[in-house]
Amino acid sequence: MERKNIAIMGAGSMGTALSILLSGNGHRVRIWTPFKEEADMINEKREQVEKLPGARIPEDVFCTADIEEALKGAEVVVLAIPSQTVRKNIRDFSKYLRKEQLIACFSKGLELGTGLRLSQVVMQEIPQAVYVALSGPCHAEELALGIPTAYVAASPDMKAAEYIQDIFMSPRFRVYTNDDIIGVELGGALKNVIALCAGISDGLGYGDNTKAALMTRGIAEISRLGVAMGANPMTFAGLAGIGDLIVTCTSMHSRNRRAGILIGKGKSVEEAVNEVKMVVEGIYTTRAAYEISRRMNVVMPITSEAYHVLFNGKNPEEAVNNLMMRDRKYEMI
Repeated sequence: MERKNIAIMGAGSMGTALSILLSGNGHRVRIWTPFKEEADMINEKREQVEKLPGARIPEDVFCTADIEEALKGAEVVVLAIPSQTVRKNIRDFSKYLRKEQLIACFSKGLELGTGLRLSQVVMQEIPQAVYVALSGPCHAEELALGIPTAYVAASPDMKAAEYIQDIFMSPRFRVYTNDDIIGVELGGALKNVIALCAGISDGLGYGDNTKAALMTRGIAEISRLGVAMGANPMTFAGLAGIGDLIVTCTSMHSRNRRAGILIGKGKSVEEAVNEVKMVVEGIYTTRAAYEISRRMNVVMPITSEAYHVLFNGKNPEEAVNNLMMRDRKYEMI
């Protein structure tokens, strides 16, 4: 593919890792951050010292705190920002975007209050945009080092999905396409809820048996909510479903799992977040998913117990006992 101008909105760990990937693919890359000191650090040190230490940023990648400078001439805009900031940021970006701007979103989550998927948030603000959601098993720490993984580019516009596929594809980053944007977005968001719970399980001192059971029943309730919202159930058997769930529940790179471990050891939610020092998306997603499940009458016992632990101060061990002692069931996905 010929060289493209790409703006990465967000200079955190994922935004930085993506800049390394895309520059390596031969594209012209600019990163935006709202913090001038962060832009200066990246430009001067060629490293995201705070959020991705040790990963060398190519010399041709430029970081700026000026939105217009970042977006000028961008053929693709990559979102790598916290989910709860997407609406505000996209409003700020909109005046500098093309009429049918191609947006590739790596952010994962559901908007609090509305329960909307991020594509819905963006399309409400910029109806003419062309949107591709990207999701799958990928820690920025490994992506930046060129450790192989695979991802999914999802959009109802398959030409757009294939275009993004070609831009990001490399010998170390394989990209598949999928037209089930609902399932891909929900898989990427909801796995963080289960990862928090996996961390709590670890913090309580439980073992591999517990985690395997939790992950299996977790993907079952993710699928139930997804199908109720219009997703293809098979999507949750793929990279954006079970693939992302596995890596997020089992790795210490996962901030959601790390926060969960601290909560399982007795820390408060606030203390856990402060110690992780990064956005823990699963906390927001737990509230949003709990509210959606109640509104749609979808049974999500793990998510429900997680909600009460995170927001009502429920003892995690009591939550586990409640899950274990639910009424007898026939195993259904």
